[in-house]
Amino acid sequence: MSYNLLKGKRGLIFGALNEKSIAWKTAVKAYEEGATFVLSNTPVSLRLGNVRDLADQCNTVVIPADATKVEDLEAVVEQGTEHLGGKFDFVLHSIGMSPNVRKGRTYDDLDYNYLLQTIDISAVSFHKVLQVCRKMDAINDWGSVVALSYVAAQRTLYGYNDMADAKAMLESIARSFGYIYGREKKIRINTISQSPTMTTAGGGIMGFENLLDFTERMSPLGNATAEECADYIVTLFSDLTRKVTMQNLYHDGGYSSMGMSLKAMQIYNEGLEYRDVKQIE
Repeated sequence: MSYNLLKGKRGLIFGALNEKSIAWKTAVKAYEEGATFVLSNTPVSLRLGNVRDLADQCNTVVIPADATKVEDLEAVVEQGTEHLGGKFDFVLHSIGMSPNVRKGRTYDDLDYNYLLQTIDISAVSFHKVLQVCRKMDAINDWGSVVALSYVAAQRTLYGYNDMADAKAMLESIARSFGYIYGREKKIRINTISQSPTMTTAGGGIMGFENLLDFTERMSPLGNATAEECADYIVTLFSDLTRKVTMQNLYHDGGYSSMGMSLKAMQIYNEGLEYRDVKQIE
């Protein structure tokens, strides 16, 4: 069901790769809610994914760009606003990658060149997007910018590795730039701490399937899906959340407020019983 929440709004969406992507599902939802927007991803991602199919579905274009390069971002903003016929009302930053995770390097054995790449891709690129948009005056007053984070920015989760450091920095950038953009143009900047989600990027995390099971048991409402996250993002793009800014918003079924749940405890108790039986044997 469409509510026309984004009717007449223009946007820029980074990071859609395939149908599993939160950015992909956000684009579909935004289009259903009346928005027009342009899509952007790296040239490599355009070859690996099928984002051009998404562009056709949403009657728009894809502008290739490496979000770690300022000149690429300037081109995206210039071409995007020209294609749309005006400034952006919303921007989604759904960009993250860790070479250390991909290469199986653990947190106590990081390759520091990879770490710098992780931070540049997953956090500093967000600052670059915001800085380029501000210098080019590319976002309308009362616009909305959203970036995707994760609870590992606040708490240690096994296997999330140096992405946790990058997400912590991402959230800090949202607060710092949120103040500047807010005082100047009433533009709001928030991050969403989403449940672990089976995207192409998420699937590369060590022990991801077990993590999904654990968070599902710990969350009173269960894990939030990518499609549900897209719904939430659309509300943050809309005028219904005009005074929400500089926040890290948990969209995780309640996981972030839990210590121990009944479902998780039951599994733990079953494990103890199994261990006791084995000891008796």
